[in-house]
Amino acid sequence: MLGIGKWLCKVNSMFYRGDVTLNIADNNGEYDITIEIDADFDMPDYKIYDVVTEGNTVTAKAEVSLLPGKVVDVSFTIENDVLTGVLKVPFMGKIKITDGRKVA
Repeated sequence: MLGIGKWLCKVNSMFYRGDVTLNIADNNGEYDITIEIDADFDMPDYKIYDVVTEGNTVTAKAEVSLLPGKVVDVSFTIENDVLTGVLKVPFMGKIKITDGRKVA
């Protein structure tokens, strides 16, 4: 499975600027991806599903409680031990994930 571990990444969006930790785990052959934010940011409830790996890229879909009925498209790539990605969020556009480094 691609990217198993904890990745410390940078996010710069209109709603949040700072570090985000992506926890990517193997849950009986299925991806389990959770998000930790190191700030006083009220993270909405979310569910990540339909995770697919192709080469060095992982794509998924997410539901977020603040966007009922809408789907967030998630995509990230790992090259040379660096994770970069993008979230395509309805009504907000693209949120880039940059400089991801494995920390555990």
